[in-house]
Amino acid sequence: MPRPALLAVSHGTSDAAGAAAIALLVRRVAERLPDVAVHAGFVDVQEPDAPTALASVEGPVVVVPLLLSQGFHVQVDLGGAARTRDDAVVTDPLGPDPRLAEVLALRLAEAPAPDRDPGADADADGPIVLAVAGSRDPRSLPDAEAMAAQLGERLDRPVVPAYLAAREPSLADALAAHPGAPVSTYLLAHGYFFDVAERAAGSALAEPLLDAGEPPAPLVDLVIDRYLAGAARLADPPGSGQ
Repeated sequence: MPRPALLAVSHGTSDAAGAAAIALLVRRVAERLPDVAVHAGFVDVQEPDAPTALASVEGPVVVVPLLLSQGFHVQVDLGGAARTRDDAVVTDPLGPDPRLAEVLALRLAEAPAPDRDPGADADADGPIVLAVAGSRDPRSLPDAEAMAAQLGERLDRPVVPAYLAAREPSLADALAAHPGAPVSTYLLAHGYFFDVAERAAGSALAEPLLDAGEPPAPLVDLVIDRYLAGAARLADPPGSGQ
């Protein structure tokens, strides 16, 4: 029997570099799964939208949200589309996950040193600010806090989440409270929210999970593991008695 298709659904962006980076991630996943039909869809900005992309896939399909937390897009947009058929499942989003903490730590190590005010705390064990897109959906908040905790555990430093929309503290307020703190960018790729973060943090902002280079191997592994978990659910659905 053929393996279920994989539909990778990202938010979508009008930023050409961000769109290219996400497309390359999906391509690398497809290369690792040569016996799986891999498709792409979007919840906003780009086409095809998720319902159209899902409708175009024949047979069983695993929808993997290339999103970083639970929330409206995962539960309503994608969950609602998948409920229209009995051979589709939606997996957990990518985050939180220790592999994302690994990539965030790499991006921080690559980032330029922040400009520090004369009175700023230059302690190498001082706080890091985690810039999160932000959402009004309450399901997103524990995921953002869990990701901050996982990054803090990996780096053995305190990590303070800050939000680029919808929640407090804002990134600007977090940096006012922690002047000179490094800023980790908890975004999948360049786009609107990265531009918001850059205006607040300046040139010392770390790159998002995807930059202009090859997708980090832990991120490719994570997408594949989400697919495999979804495929296992399709093969042995709850209540099947198998």
